[in-house]
Amino acid sequence: MTHPTRPNIVFIVADDLGYADLGCYGGRDASFGPVSPVLDGLAAQGLKLTQGYSNSPVCSPTRFALMTGRYQYRLRGAAEEPINSKSRGSTTLGLPPEHPTLPSLLRDAGYRTALMGKWHLGYPPAFSPLRSGYDEFFGPMSGGVDYFTHCSSTGQHDLYLNDAEQQEGGYLTDLITDHGLDFVRRMAGGARSGTPFFLSLHYTAPHWPWETRDDEALAQEVKGNLFHLHGGNIDTYRRMIHHMDEGIGRLMELLRAEGLERDTLVVFTSDNGGERFSDNWPLVGGKMDLTEGGIRVPWIAHWPAVIAPDSTSTQTCMTMDWSATMLDAAGATAAASHPLDGRSLMPLLRDATWRDDQPLFWRMNHRGQRAMRHGPWKYLRVDGHDYLFNLEGDERERANLAPIAPERLAAMVQAWEAWEATMPPIPADATVSLGYGVKDMPQR
Repeated sequence: MTHPTRPNIVFIVADDLGYADLGCYGGRDASFGPVSPVLDGLAAQGLKLTQGYSNSPVCSPTRFALMTGRYQYRLRGAAEEPINSKSRGSTTLGLPPEHPTLPSLLRDAGYRTALMGKWHLGYPPAFSPLRSGYDEFFGPMSGGVDYFTHCSSTGQHDLYLNDAEQQEGGYLTDLITDHGLDFVRRMAGGARSGTPFFLSLHYTAPHWPWETRDDEALAQEVKGNLFHLHGGNIDTYRRMIHHMDEGIGRLMELLRAEGLERDTLVVFTSDNGGERFSDNWPLVGGKMDLTEGGIRVPWIAHWPAVIAPDSTSTQTCMTMDWSATMLDAAGATAAASHPLDGRSLMPLLRDATWRDDQPLFWRMNHRGQRAMRHGPWKYLRVDGHDYLFNLEGDERERANLAPIAPERLAAMVQAWEAWEATMPPIPADATVSLGYGVKDMPQR
């Protein structure tokens, strides 16, 4: 297979999607049928990773890593878990405009760039997508908004077109799709003649509030109370995923119609593990946790010119690795002042048998969590207790091997602490917000 030198790139990010919510990851059909037929098809026609991770078990920090290709801990804003509406007006809690980013580096390499969907990396005027490398933006600035009123948890309207507030009726998932399709249509001619595009399609689905296209009346009823724990159900949650899947189907149809599918790299993932209605089987835990259910997420890549169909890999990776991969695929280079922590997976896209075993590290202010994965082994600390798991035979993290493999545990603790010493410390004033809808979940 030949490698086009400048592919178009579409980076699709779901919000709070569980590891097994998609059919291709073992998810069950819903009452209305398959939940994710389009994404299942992309996995079948491309590459599916079974051991891929997000950089964090919460929203904002993962998005810092996505944008920078670096461990999010290097930036002050990523210490907040998450950046929320109380951060409005802050000049520190956000992605610094001067920091090189995936879209800014791609734009410097000649790409047209757009973010359609969730930003969640700081509020204007200090921060915005247009100040961090995107030519165009449509979506909410905050972490979660109502799908119909487009108001945040404070009741404040939060929908923007570029840097201006945008009043636009409709179901948010569909609006994000519509604006993404409009961007691709306008970029298609240039893409065919040598000016590629980069589209970040960052859905808020299936993040709360739990509303389908048919739930506008419910949206009016709970306006301003998005953290309600009495709403939603599994069927509603699955329909929200299905609405997103339908939008991705419309995108793929457009790429085919414009003759762009073969030379477009489409990557799909989630910003962290699932929440209250998600299916993480066989993993335990969820959002906010460094157990597998909080950080292991779907990773699907589709690029007919390079990726062989029906490819599956157990290669470990993190969000920031895919940022490095997209830069590599585009022939763009990182800024010397901000070297990447992520490494390119382009060899994996060409050959699903490729392996590059590097340690992965996490830390989390909430409950003093830390984690490291190297090969099949995982070191985890929660509430001051250390655990050692062999994930190859124990993906549910039930058999703590620390007492019978103390030397391995000690080596991984030492490795984690050596890595931690290279990162800025967590600021004393960093806060942890539990306003995710997980407050009703039992503690382990």
